[in-house]
Amino acid sequence: MAVLSRDDDVDGRILVVNAGSSSLKLRVLGPDASVVATADLPAPRGTVDAPTVATAVRDLGPVAAVGHRIVHGGTAYSNPVRIDRAVIGHLERLADLAPLHQPKSLAAYAAVNAVLPEVPAVACFDTAFHATLPAAASTYALPVEWRKRWDLRRFGFHGLSHAYAARRATELIQQPAAGLRLVTCHLGAGASLAAIRDGMSVDTTMGFTPLEGLVMATRSGSVDPGLVLWLAEHVGMPPAELAATLEHRSGLLGLAGTADMRTIIERAGVGEPRARLALDVYIHRLRAGIAAMAASLGGLDVLLFTGGVGERAPTIRAMAASGLGFLGVEVDAGRNGSGPDDREIGADGASVRVLVIAAGEDREIAREVRTILDLPGTTSDVRGPRT
Repeated sequence: MAVLSRDDDVDGRILVVNAGSSSLKLRVLGPDASVVATADLPAPRGTVDAPTVATAVRDLGPVAAVGHRIVHGGTAYSNPVRIDRAVIGHLERLADLAPLHQPKSLAAYAAVNAVLPEVPAVACFDTAFHATLPAAASTYALPVEWRKRWDLRRFGFHGLSHAYAARRATELIQQPAAGLRLVTCHLGAGASLAAIRDGMSVDTTMGFTPLEGLVMATRSGSVDPGLVLWLAEHVGMPPAELAATLEHRSGLLGLAGTADMRTIIERAGVGEPRARLALDVYIHRLRAGIAAMAASLGGLDVLLFTGGVGERAPTIRAMAASGLGFLGVEVDAGRNGSGPDDREIGADGASVRVLVIAAGEDREIAREVRTILDLPGTTSDVRGPRT
């Protein structure tokens, strides 16, 4: 844990609480959207140590409000909302749909709220950005009575990351969102794509839960539902074991024996068969997904990469782009290497602009908190220094 500053005006300080799949990230953002204090806490497998969180929150100093990243808001919340008991009750009922994140986010809220009970807290939802999905993209081909009774639809996730990256892209290329067709690739431990037109999500790869779509670190991504039914019926595999395997023991971990992309790339480079297969499967799904998102948009103007893998794995970016030349995607090998956090890596003359953008979920959450609570500070995308 590192505290960088405690001298900012409290009225402009927002504490952002981001519960990831294996960590709890606390960030205090100042009124200019710069990160002024930070703490990263271990939080494996849905656990949050309340005393550790309490100590960290106190050390980070006073704040005017708290913004919590909440993965699943269901259909009830398509915008950020101030948290109260009713909101918590609704979010608890959605916990089974996002088991890697939702319980941990709620536990983090409880731990932070115990320290800051009088400070307003706002829930910011990963699903909210995808509330604009058209019916064609959000509807499963299931009986209407099922869809209505249990609200079975595609929700989409990573919306805070996709929203920030798309907005930041318009700054980098100095073009307005109107008319712009982007595919945003959030590639980290979790991974998803979004097709964005006019600044709004029109398609995405995750669905009813964050399990659908791309191959991820430990999650399978899309599999034939008949395969799951076969395992349940013919092997007698209990639903709990099926869920645990698809969530925690599949994806890159299931393919290569490790969920670390850097290790997989290194092993694949020396010909290790499992790593090579894992990389090939990952890239195959990624390319196909990008092409599908471009089809939803009727073309492509900007392709951007964000998230831990998206930002720090030039090999993945190059391999993905190498199969997308038919869309007008071409990466410049020199630009694709190391460089500033936010930069253009596309080749000169290519019809599609290719960008790398540092993940900005914390800034997106702070922006939403300031907007809903009408707090001082920037609600634009002006970026302060990274930590």
